[in-house]
Amino acid sequence: MKKYYHILFFLLIGINCFSQQNIKIEDGKKILEAYVSPLAHSIGSAMNNGWYNTAKPHKLGGFDITVTLNTVIIPESAKLFNINEANEGTFLGGETPTIVGDGNGASTEINNISGYSMPKGLNIPIIPLPMLQCGIGLIKATELDIRYLPNINVGNSGSIGLYGLAIKHDILQWIPTGNIIPLSLSIQAGYTKLSSAIKLIDPSNSIKNPQSNLSVSATTINLILSKKLLMFTPYVGIGYNSTSTIFNVEGDYNIGSIQLNTNDLTDIKFENHNNLRTNIGFRFNIALLALQANYTFSEYPTATIGVGISLR
Repeated sequence: MKKYYHILFFLLIGINCFSQQNIKIEDGKKILEAYVSPLAHSIGSAMNNGWYNTAKPHKLGGFDITVTLNTVIIPESAKLFNINEANEGTFLGGETPTIVGDGNGASTEINNISGYSMPKGLNIPIIPLPMLQCGIGLIKATELDIRYLPNINVGNSGSIGLYGLAIKHDILQWIPTGNIIPLSLSIQAGYTKLSSAIKLIDPSNSIKNPQSNLSVSATTINLILSKKLLMFTPYVGIGYNSTSTIFNVEGDYNIGSIQLNTNDLTDIKFENHNNLRTNIGFRFNIALLALQANYTFSEYPTATIGVGISLR
């Protein structure tokens, strides 16, 4: 994680220096977004998984406490971007790795001045994200789910935390004769927000370290179908994912006698990332213990495993 922010910092240095040379700061932001956004989209895909392991909501007063591990498999399409296509002409070059890609950064020209290099990729094939959540049954076959992770330190580099809220509702109850259909069918929606605060490193040690913040919000809406067969419950889901990202750096940054002002890099909102998803999985119950596994087919495929206790 620290290595990633070191590389990101050097990209920020370049953008700020470029802005001092009357180069479009908006093009710098677009290059930054093209480089960083696959990481944010991957995290968003992980955040949108693990919300459910059956279509049937808890009965009134029923509950579960579940730990899941959502592992995003980085697609090849997210590992490279084209410099020319990522901006409006300030930066010129070919394909170069994103933050999750592999290899050294490509050479680029800036306002027809050569000698610049893009940051290298970190070769991140997967991103695992653990979750702890609980659900409780409400009236009218409705279930409320909450997930929360307090801010935890990431080495000496900063902290990360998240929270989320979801609801699941049985829709067969509103269909005539729906109560005799031997299946469970529900609609589910969830929202998760992850925030990080990471200290950047000043190579000159001339000023205190500024702080970088990456905020990712993920929303999902799904239609879920399941069928309980004794202790085994297979389920399928189809739905929609949306991820939004805000990035900023607080404070100024010095390298030798060059002062870099980060005002232009405050609250950069990346373009929303939206895609459809299909999910297939199963739950296996042994008394109160519930084991689950599922796989989500989407632009950023995600495998989920989990274990918890579940009552009613």
